[in-house]
Amino acid sequence: MANTTVRGALSIHGTNPQFLIEKVIRSRIYESPFWKEHCFALTAESLIDKAIELNSIGGVYGNQKPTQFMCLLLKLLQIQPEKEILVEYLQAEEFKYLRALAAMYIRMTFRAVEVFQLLEPLLTDFRKLRERSMAGYTLTYMDEFVYALLTEERVCDTILPRITKREVLEETEGLQPRVSLLLDAMEGSGSEDEEGRSRPRRVAPPRRGASEGQSRSRTGSAAPPSTSSRASPDPPPQQPRSASPSSPDHPRSRSQSNSIPPNADSIEPSRPGADSDLGI
Repeated sequence: MANTTVRGALSIHGTNPQFLIEKVIRSRIYESPFWKEHCFALTAESLIDKAIELNSIGGVYGNQKPTQFMCLLLKLLQIQPEKEILVEYLQAEEFKYLRALAAMYIRMTFRAVEVFQLLEPLLTDFRKLRERSMAGYTLTYMDEFVYALLTEERVCDTILPRITKREVLEETEGLQPRVSLLLDAMEGSGSEDEEGRSRPRRVAPPRRGASEGQSRSRTGSAAPPSTSSRASPDPPPQQPRSASPSSPDHPRSRSQSNSIPPNADSIEPSRPGADSDLGI
C-alpha cells in the first residue's frame, strides 16, 4: 500500500505517474532506507520540510543507490499534488533545492506549453547546486539544470518524456517568442552608436603660438617652425652687396688713390728715388 499511487490520481502521458521513473531505479527507491523512514505518509505540505533539508540533486550514486532527491521526486509522482501547490514550490526562491525538485516534476508531468512558460523564467537563476552522481559530487547551476530539462532527453539518470519543440509550439499553440535579456542592452548600445554617428564631434583647432611654445619648452631647443605653421612667409635673406671697383671702400681704389694722388707735386718723396718711380 505504501508504494501505490494515491487513489484518484490521473494518468500522465498515458501511464501511471510512478512509471515515469525506470523500473530498476524505482525498485531501488522502494528498498532504500530513506524511503522507508522519511517518505512514508508524506503529504504535499510535509514534503516541503524534507525538500528544504536536501543538499544535492542527482539520480543514483555509489553502488546504484538512489539519492534523496529521487526519492522525493517519486513521492511527488505518487501523491500527485495540485498544480497550484507545485507553482508555489517553484516560486520559493529561498529554497533552491525545493525549486529544482518542482522544476523536475513539472518537466515530467505538465504539458509542453506550460513547461516552457513556467521553467524559462528560471534561466535567470544563477545559484549553485550540488549534483551527486556515480563520480561523486560536482558543481552545477540552476540555469544549467533548467536548460538541461528543456533540451536534453536524460537528466538525473532519468529518461524525460518527449516534449514538443518550441518553434512548433509558437506556430500551433500560440506560445510567445522568447525575449532575451540582452536585447534591451543591445538596442540601447545601438541607439547610442547611431546618435554618435549622426552628431559629428566638433574639435577646436589648436592655437599655433601656444602649440609651438609648448613644443619648444618640451624639447628644450627652439626648433624652426614648419612652413605650414607660419602665419606669413619670412622675407628672403638679403644678399651681400658686391664690391664694385668704383666704390671708395674697395681695396683697389684705395691703392690707386694712394699710388696716384690728385696733387702729386705737393707731396714730398718719402724715400730717395721717388720721382723716378712716379715717372716725373
